[in-house]
Amino acid sequence: MKSIVDNGRVEEEVIMKYGFLRNIILSATAVACAGIFVGFSGERALAADDGVILNNIYIGNVDVSGMTVEQASRAVEDYIDELSEGTTVLVGDIGELEVKNTDFGLSWNNEDIAKEAADYGKSGNLLSRYKQIKDAENNSVRLHLGVDIDKSVTAEIFSENEASLETLPVESTLKRENGEFVVVEGHDGVNINVEESVEAIEEFFDAGWTQENNEITLVCDTVSPEVTTEELEKVQDLLGSYSTNFGSSSASRAKNVSNGASKINGSVIMPGEQFSVYNAVSPFTEENGYELAGTYVNGQVEESFGGGICQVSSTLYNAVLYSELQVDERSNHSMIVTYVSPSRDAAIAGTYKDFKFTNDTEAPVYIEGFTSGGVIYFNIYGQEYRDSSHSVEYESETLTTTECEEYFTVDSSLKFGTISRTESGHTGYTACLWKVTYENGVEVSREKINSSTYKMTPSKYSVGISCDSHDARKALKEAIATGNRATIEAAISEWASEAAGDEDDDEDEDDDDDSSSKKKNKDSSEDSSSDTSETTETTETTETTETTETTDTTQTTEAAADGTVQ
Repeated sequence: MKSIVDNGRVEEEVIMKYGFLRNIILSATAVACAGIFVGFSGERALAADDGVILNNIYIGNVDVSGMTVEQASRAVEDYIDELSEGTTVLVGDIGELEVKNTDFGLSWNNEDIAKEAADYGKSGNLLSRYKQIKDAENNSVRLHLGVDIDKSVTAEIFSENEASLETLPVESTLKRENGEFVVVEGHDGVNINVEESVEAIEEFFDAGWTQENNEITLVCDTVSPEVTTEELEKVQDLLGSYSTNFGSSSASRAKNVSNGASKINGSVIMPGEQFSVYNAVSPFTEENGYELAGTYVNGQVEESFGGGICQVSSTLYNAVLYSELQVDERSNHSMIVTYVSPSRDAAIAGTYKDFKFTNDTEAPVYIEGFTSGGVIYFNIYGQEYRDSSHSVEYESETLTTTECEEYFTVDSSLKFGTISRTESGHTGYTACLWKVTYENGVEVSREKINSSTYKMTPSKYSVGISCDSHDARKALKEAIATGNRATIEAAISEWASEAAGDEDDDEDEDDDDDSSSKKKNKDSSEDSSSDTSETTETTETTETTETTETTDTTQTTEAAADGTVQ
């Protein structure tokens, strides 16, 4: 029984002991909390929220201590407006550009930060509020001021000021001096990386900037030349050449041929690149060095600027053929020319008749073009890719011929018996060009590479009937109506004496009527009775030989400014 009692007394003692300790702990906690409360009692943060921001609080660089939310917002807006009136210097690799900050389209993107500033030290649990208040007492508290820029407007700054911030790469160039190639080395260029530079500008403003810190380093990319020295040094071998004669041309036409050759001379065509003769030699204007000379327009020969340029393109066409480069576009003339064989020509007519070819080799090609002694030359250089046993030749084949017709017209103003050519004709042809390939001098293939059609145009003549003899005039007019040159010449011979005399003073009531006819050279005996009237103003004496006249008038170009070329 004692043991039980003893045990009960022990338990009671234990209970009393631990109850006492609990009271001590609770009392200590209460005292501690009271001390903290007393420490907070001087802090406004633990008092009722009065809507005023604690001291030492900043939004970006704006001190908003003691302000309300509205006051803080106005202060930030005033700060941004003030800074927007300043300038920022954009620094690139090659230069600088000073830009008004207003040009960036600045705007405040986190206006709720003013409310956050007002809540600082006044929200959250007791310990977090205490910590914020102590932080504000000991150090400045800076809240982030978010600033955006208008990215599209900012990007336009670069496009409008490329010259100040960028430089284009300088391509290596190739020139030929004293029979040798000289490579002029280029250098890198600098481009602004617009996307990354716009991001850098936005980060700069968003991170908090001042008027003292107003430089932004732009992101630049190095741009290498497309044409390198190493590539150009591959050009050493003559791939193909050709020349044609323009010695009988007029001074104006000769100048056009020389001018066109000079505009192509020195051209470098990289692998895979296409070359257009029209782009290289146009526009056909006096300002671009061209003079008036004969051109083919609607089947006629007329004067226009650039006459003769087709001889330039045709000569180059043949040099390209011998170089075995890829021909992309080539057109024959509407009428035959004499400086190359049929189907070896390449006409130029505005943009719809052009000669284009592509460098389909693995190295650049260089075009050398010049004139000397009435001859135009083109040499094409590159890196020889063909075996030394390989060679090519080109053969022109005339398939059909349409002889030139003759038209005769009565001209009452010319002396009786005078035959004056007013327009030169051209024989019509169809033709093709064959590429013949040889290996070790033995023909291994024959390929048709083009076909051409040249239309026939008639020669036109005025025949004079002016005399005092009614019978002579009537007889010659009847002969002209046959369109037969032999008949006309026989009538002139038969009536020449009477036409020169004064026997007949009568007036022919038909003197003012003109009749015309035509004939074909291949059928001089065929008669016709056409009475259509046609008068012409241009005359050319019959003393001009057929060969000379044909050479002069067929060395013409298809180009015409009004686009009516055939």
